[in-house]
Amino acid sequence: MPQARASNLRSPPAARSPKPVDGLVQPPELRRFLLHLAAERGLAQNTLDAYRRDLTDLHRFFTQQNKTLASAVADDYRHYLQQQSRQGQSTKTVSRRLAAIRALLKYLTTEGWETEPILRQLERPKPERDLPKVLSRDQVNRLIAAPDPASPLFNRDVAILELLYASGLRASELCQLKLQDVNLQVGCVRVLGKGSKERIVPLGQAANQAIARYLNESRNVQGKATGDTLFLSRTGKPMERIGLWMLVEKYGRKSGLYKEVSPHTLRHCFATHLISGGADLRVVQELLGHSDIATTQIYTHVDQDRLKSVHKRFHPRA
Repeated sequence: MPQARASNLRSPPAARSPKPVDGLVQPPELRRFLLHLAAERGLAQNTLDAYRRDLTDLHRFFTQQNKTLASAVADDYRHYLQQQSRQGQSTKTVSRRLAAIRALLKYLTTEGWETEPILRQLERPKPERDLPKVLSRDQVNRLIAAPDPASPLFNRDVAILELLYASGLRASELCQLKLQDVNLQVGCVRVLGKGSKERIVPLGQAANQAIARYLNESRNVQGKATGDTLFLSRTGKPMERIGLWMLVEKYGRKSGLYKEVSPHTLRHCFATHLISGGADLRVVQELLGHSDIATTQIYTHVDQDRLKSVHKRFHPRA
């Protein structure tokens, strides 16, 4: 945007001096935007970190081009996005970074910047449809059977695997579960998802029994249990996302599956197996905590065998 517009910008408060990020000093307008996201939009920390990384990358590019957010025009933003594609970034990553840029530019409009001409010229790349990797039911059973019964963490690990498959929780959602969030009598779990949206998800008998064994036989003797977090690490502290990912990946390798098995793989399995069993798409959307059903619809493309079966059974010319 033209440099002449910079004089219309509000100066940042003195107490909010820019902080170094990855060796760069954040422009004050970028820092104000990130503070706005944290304070007023209530985004999850992982989402805030993604915004920070993407916009810091944009700032680094502009710095190398002797540009600033105040002086950059639409061609500069397009040049950045084109460079991302040339460097091998996926369409999904480029789309995410474009979304971060558009969110920043819309925010700057509220500060007196004339960003509308740039927004009109920034085209959204056509999203590529990456079908999720899904395990068969037999493979899921092998994964859940992988923990060693002789391990002191056996009950915990089985409960985690059963719960991930039974409920489709995100890794962060499972790590944040509290003891009071699980109702074994009713057979459900209360989940706080993205945007602090709460949902209730059924457990199923296998997960219910696995969690009960973990609570009755393992949790209180597992190191020094602290706090009310449901799943604890080996030392008795709340389990963290990276520890959960490493746990699932370890059992994926042990069970002979491809090593990319992750908590999200079991989330994909949960959704796909529900839909293949005839579950309504809106119900699956609710269970997954998706705000947009378009996100849930990808699972209808995964279950090609069921679609072919339905077509063959009901189409008059099949």
